[in-house]
Amino acid sequence: MSKELVSALNALEQEKGIKAETLAAAIEEALAKAYAKDHADAENVEVNFDLKKGAIKVLAVKKVVDDDEKEDDNTEISLSDALDINKAYEIGDEIKFDQTPKDFGRIAIGTAKQIILQKVREAERSIVYNQYSEYIDEIITAEVEREDTRYLYMILPGGQTAAMKPNDQIAGETYRMGDRIKVLVTEVEKEVKKGPQIFVSRAAEDLVKRLFEAEVPEVQDGIVEIRSIAREAGDRSKVAVYSYNSNLDPVGTMVGQRGVRVQAVVNELSGENMDIIEWNEDPAQFIINALSPAEVVEVIFDPTNERGVTVLVPDYQLSLAIGKKGQNARLAARLTNFSIDIKPESDREAVIAEMEQRVAEQHNGPVRHEQPIVEVADDFENFDLDAED
Repeated sequence: MSKELVSALNALEQEKGIKAETLAAAIEEALAKAYAKDHADAENVEVNFDLKKGAIKVLAVKKVVDDDEKEDDNTEISLSDALDINKAYEIGDEIKFDQTPKDFGRIAIGTAKQIILQKVREAERSIVYNQYSEYIDEIITAEVEREDTRYLYMILPGGQTAAMKPNDQIAGETYRMGDRIKVLVTEVEKEVKKGPQIFVSRAAEDLVKRLFEAEVPEVQDGIVEIRSIAREAGDRSKVAVYSYNSNLDPVGTMVGQRGVRVQAVVNELSGENMDIIEWNEDPAQFIINALSPAEVVEVIFDPTNERGVTVLVPDYQLSLAIGKKGQNARLAARLTNFSIDIKPESDREAVIAEMEQRVAEQHNGPVRHEQPIVEVADDFENFDLDAED
């Protein structure tokens, strides 16, 4: 039996990558516990699994002590008795005695099977975890399998099941069994009873980024960089891009000839609108670009809030700048990381007066200026809060 077990362990090492020594150590530990459970007087007992001979033995370990100091027959042996066994023994040495029960082979078989199954499951889970952890933030094509009240389940290459939470699904998108869709791997949980749980998304902003990387060679090569993305999945995304080549238009590069590149991404995302805008190191110009397609008259930075701006637009373009249900302004704010308040150009004096009032309240007194206290971004650095007539 033991030789067959050794052959099985060696085969598992070749097939599953689980070292035979690892399995043998786990079997020894489990058998030692099983023996101790059936033998209340068993102390200092260890199990030895010889991987060469295939022999399994239960060994009681006893320490050599002076004859007058011996107290426990289970854990100690007197020096005189030890010398009867071998004249070389000294006080402090440990001697191992074979205490293998006659029926221990049957116990060993059952325990070994359990340990092997457990270790194989652990190894397989570890392989899955390591494999898919490398795919986090990457795109995988998956096949829709089924759906329940919690998740949409799909099969990944290799046969592993992944789950998609409701908030990771694109609103309005219909998923049918057998559909093949591109998803972004967002998370791999390791400590789960049934093995690693892989989570994927269709709504993540990075899905847009990865799709463009697949379509635009210049992005893959690092010539054009996607600096930021603001997305409302299934409806609209704004993508800010920058070119490291001054002769290369980043927006045109992303759009492609006759829009073929951006259209490929739009088609993959079920018709989601894409606004490709140019990133600019000047915050004012970046905000202007982000509010496209609306025209911007002026960007006024709030001196009481370093991330706050008021944007003035032509009165007739106010609705366009704000967008349906505020979407254009909302996405522009997320894209630029500024709090954007959009006002019609006709409200400019009121906007300036309101900001002056806030500055005055912040400085505990009125503040008067020959020029408006806030101007377009280029003039803001020169603004003196303490200036007077």
